[in-house]
Amino acid sequence: MGKTKTEKRKYTKYEKMEHRQGYVFLTPAIVILSIFIGLSVLFVIYLSFHKVNLFTNTYEFVGLKNYKRVFTDDVARVGLKNTLMFSVVVVPIQTVLALIISAVLNSKIKGKYFFRTVYFLPTLTSSSALTMIFMFMFSVTGPINGLLMNLHIVDQGINFLQEPAFALKVIMVMNIWSTIPMYTTMYLASLQDLPAAMYEAAGIDGAGPLKRFWYITVPYLKPLTTYVLLTSIIGTLQMFDQAYIFSNGSGGPSNSTLTVSLMVYKYAFGTQNAMGYAATLALVLAVIIMIISRLAEKANNEERVY
Repeated sequence: MGKTKTEKRKYTKYEKMEHRQGYVFLTPAIVILSIFIGLSVLFVIYLSFHKVNLFTNTYEFVGLKNYKRVFTDDVARVGLKNTLMFSVVVVPIQTVLALIISAVLNSKIKGKYFFRTVYFLPTLTSSSALTMIFMFMFSVTGPINGLLMNLHIVDQGINFLQEPAFALKVIMVMNIWSTIPMYTTMYLASLQDLPAAMYEAAGIDGAGPLKRFWYITVPYLKPLTTYVLLTSIIGTLQMFDQAYIFSNGSGGPSNSTLTVSLMVYKYAFGTQNAMGYAATLALVLAVIIMIISRLAEKANNEERVY
């Protein structure tokens, strides 16, 4: 058999005009992104190879010293460890809980529309306000300590905010509680498109609620779950505002709430001549996020449900 040549599809005159119009409308966005994002990234890369003095506006080339410092700095290791631990704990818990809650809210329970509305309210509250609320709740005289003492679990209030063993865990609880509603809403919207006939057929075959959830709901939501995991991982690796407010920008107590993003802020704006090192930390974090994003995208392509 002879070789067949793949012919390129010829576009009509109308389609070519549509393509040109599309590029015209995209040009302003491309220009803006190139200026404010592309040039900014290049400048950050440039800074990572320099020691910068913001007061005298001088730049001293130091080569790879900033990168070597990232992998030898004990404080950077602590920040990276806290960031990864935060992501490893928060991401799976909030994803699983959001999936389960969405399945419950999608069932035929009474008052489900009321619960959908009430459960989404935390998403409408700013992260700063939620942080202040949780700081009050977990304070020595807060309601959490009051409940623990009333239940005779502890004799006196625990200083959750100043104990290194509890500080990061409080932020984890707060982040899980505040982000579950958003992912629950996403799952719930996707479940609305799941044909009810699939559940009915499984019920006729004798499958109970748990089996229907595991063999129908979970596989159907795989692509969305990959997206949820990806956005959750990126968000947790970039966690800054909650740690900043909780520790007043110090990362304390004893660096227990120090994250990479908080380190970038501290070195960039809180320490003289450290802007170059802050840029290096930001690039290292960006590379980690890019690698995880690529892995998640690959997993999504391999596990896509058609």
